[in-house]
Amino acid sequence: MSVSIPASDLGLGTFSDEPPWLVDPATTTWRIGLDRLRARTRAEIPELTRRRRVPPLGRLASTALHLGVPIAVWAATDRRSGGATSRAGLSRRLRRAAETLGPTYIKLGQIISSGEGLFPEELVSEFKRCRDRVPAERWEVVEQVVAEELGRPITEVFSSFDRTPLAAASIAQVHAATLLTGEPVVVKVQRPQIATLVRSDLRVMSWIAPSLVGRIPVAALANPPALVELFADTITEELDFRLEAENMLDVARVLADLGQRHFVVPRPHPTLVTRRLLVMERLSGFAFDDVAGMRDAGVDTETVVRTGMIGFLEGAMIHGIFHGDLHGGNLFVQPDGRTALLDYGITGRLSETKRLAFLRLLMGSITNDIRGQLGALVDLGALPPDTDLGAVIRDLKLDRPPVDPTTLTGEELVAELRTIVKALLAYGARMPKELMLFIKNMVFLDGAIASLAPNLDLFGEIAQIATYFTVNHGERLAKEIGVVPGGFEVDLTGVKASFGLEADHEGLTYADLLERRETIKRRLGEGAGPAGRRRRRGRH
Repeated sequence: MSVSIPASDLGLGTFSDEPPWLVDPATTTWRIGLDRLRARTRAEIPELTRRRRVPPLGRLASTALHLGVPIAVWAATDRRSGGATSRAGLSRRLRRAAETLGPTYIKLGQIISSGEGLFPEELVSEFKRCRDRVPAERWEVVEQVVAEELGRPITEVFSSFDRTPLAAASIAQVHAATLLTGEPVVVKVQRPQIATLVRSDLRVMSWIAPSLVGRIPVAALANPPALVELFADTITEELDFRLEAENMLDVARVLADLGQRHFVVPRPHPTLVTRRLLVMERLSGFAFDDVAGMRDAGVDTETVVRTGMIGFLEGAMIHGIFHGDLHGGNLFVQPDGRTALLDYGITGRLSETKRLAFLRLLMGSITNDIRGQLGALVDLGALPPDTDLGAVIRDLKLDRPPVDPTTLTGEELVAELRTIVKALLAYGARMPKELMLFIKNMVFLDGAIASLAPNLDLFGEIAQIATYFTVNHGERLAKEIGVVPGGFEVDLTGVKASFGLEADHEGLTYADLLERRETIKRRLGEGAGPAGRRRRRGRH
C-alpha cells in the first residue's frame, strides 16, 4: 500500500494526511519544562513506595476492610479446593474489592488484565471486567474541570461538547467535541482529586504489600511490593496529560524516522493541553476485533499484524520508545489499512543500556544465544547484576533438549512450573516496568495474530523479522552489538524449544499453537486440582 504524504507536518510524525492543525514543537507552549517535569515525576516514585511507619490511616482502614474480608472468606472457602477453583475464587473477590475501592485499584486491575502470561489466567480474566465498569463523572464535574483548566467557560472554546463520554476509565474520561473553529476533536478530562487519591493509595499499598509476600498467589515474578513499585512507575506519569501529549509527539516522530507510515498518531492541540485536560485530533476506523469489517473493506489483516509487530519492535530496539499499553480499545484500523494508535498515558522509554539489552535479547533469541539472552535480562534488571548465568542455564535446564509440555501429565507440568519459578525466585528474578510493558504488548500482538492472521506461520514470520532488521538496520546492529550483516545465521532452535518443539520442527501456525495451549491448560488444571494432589500424596 502506498501512502501519500503531502507537504505539512508529516515530516515530524506519522500523523493523518488531512491535519486539523499543524504540529510545531518549537511554538507549542505546553512543552516548556517537560524534561524537568518528567524527571521530578520519576524521582517521586521511591518516596511514594517507601513503607512508612504510619500510612494514611483513614484510607488504610477502608482498604483493609475491603481487601481483608474477601481474602479471609477466600481462605476459609475456595482456598481449600486448591488449583483453578482457589485462584478463581480469590480473583473474583479481588476484582470486587478493586471496584469498591475506586479508581486507583481499578487502574491496577486494568493493568493486570492486560498481563496475560504474566499473571494467573483467572486473575487476568476477572480483571478484564474492570475495563468497562468505571462509572462516568457527572457532567457538572466534567464541565468544571474543563473550565478550570482552560481558565474560561467551556462555550468560549467549544461549539459542541458531548455530555456522554465515549469512554470512562479510571484516571480520566474521553468526550467527543467540536472546537469553535470547526475541528472535530476528542477531549480527555482527568477525574477531579484523582492525583491526590492515587498518591494516598500508593502509600497504603506500599505499607500493606510486604505483609502479603508468600500469602496470596498474585504472580510468579511480581511479588506484591514489586508489583506496587511497578504500578507506581506506570501510573504517576499518567497524572499529567502534558507528558502524555509529549509521548504522542515522540512516538509519532519515532515511527516517521523508521518510515512506518502504516501508523497514525492523533495530533495533540498546540494550546489546549494542561495537566488535567488533553484536546487531540479525532480519528476513527474499524475496531481491532472487527475482522469481518476490515476484510470487507479490502484491508489485508495479515499486513496489519506484521507491520504492528515490526513497528513495535523497531520503536523499542532502535529508538527506545514504544506505546506501552496496546489493547483493542487503544487501536483503530482505518479503511486504507493504517492503524491509528490512541492513549499514550503509558509509554515505554528505555535508557540506552536497556535499549541495547532489548536489542541483544532479540538477536539472541533468533540466533539461539542463550547466555546472551540471560545477559540482556541482567541489563534489563530482571536478574541481579551478579547472577551466575551458567548456574541459571543448568538449573533451568536450558542446555538440554526441550521437553514437549503436551506430552507431560498434569502433575508433571505443575511440578515443572514450580521448579522453574522456585529457581527464578531464588536468583532474585523480578519484572521491571519496561520488560512488563514489552511482554504485555507481545501478548496482545500474539492475540491479534489469533484473530487477524490465524494461519500465519509463526516461525516464518520470526525469520522474516530477523531479515528485516539486518537489511534495514544492519550497520547499526554491527556498531551497537557487533552483529555483522550476513555474518550470522538465523537459528530458531531456542524459539522452538520455548514451545517445547524439536529443532527440526518445520512450521507452527497460531491455530496449532492454540491447540497446544489448550492441551497444556487442561492438564495443568488436572495436575493442580484435588485429584492431582491426592495422586501425589498417594505416592509417599
